[in-house]
Amino acid sequence: MKIFLIGFMGCGKTTMGKKLAAKLGCPFFDLDQQIEAELGQTIATYFTEHGESAFRQLENTKIKAFDYPNHAVIATGGGTPCYFDNIDWMNANGLTVYINMPAQALAKRLEKGKARRPLLKGLDTPGLIHFIEQKLEERNPFYTQAKLSIPGIGLNAEVLKEQITGLNPLL
Repeated sequence: MKIFLIGFMGCGKTTMGKKLAAKLGCPFFDLDQQIEAELGQTIATYFTEHGESAFRQLENTKIKAFDYPNHAVIATGGGTPCYFDNIDWMNANGLTVYINMPAQALAKRLEKGKARRPLLKGLDTPGLIHFIEQKLEERNPFYTQAKLSIPGIGLNAEVLKEQITGLNPLL
């Protein structure tokens, strides 16, 4: 089964995805890293040169065109489920897991890496928290369509594996 990890940037999709894949004995893929490898440049650079709309189209194409193995863990970008029919496609093609975190916790995690993230560049701490709260409000209608929602604070790979295998004992 393909397991798509979704949630806001900084919630732990990549970190948790690698650990979960190791526990499940399957490969891990990071959609953003796949896109960067294909482009030969960072997403931040692509955003600057082509804009968010072009990036979202590229992201949509990549998530659907990549030949994932039958059993894999895939960390998506924070906005991936919110554009086109991506959340419906992921739900139809695997198990979606929303790693849910409050804005304050996300801001704390994202504070140091703001320069690498195009949507966060130049935001001070209060601006960052406000931005995250606003984006979560916009994105939650998509995130909450995930088949499994799990709190990200204190989450570890063993708990995540237990939650997932509880939904699909064949894993």
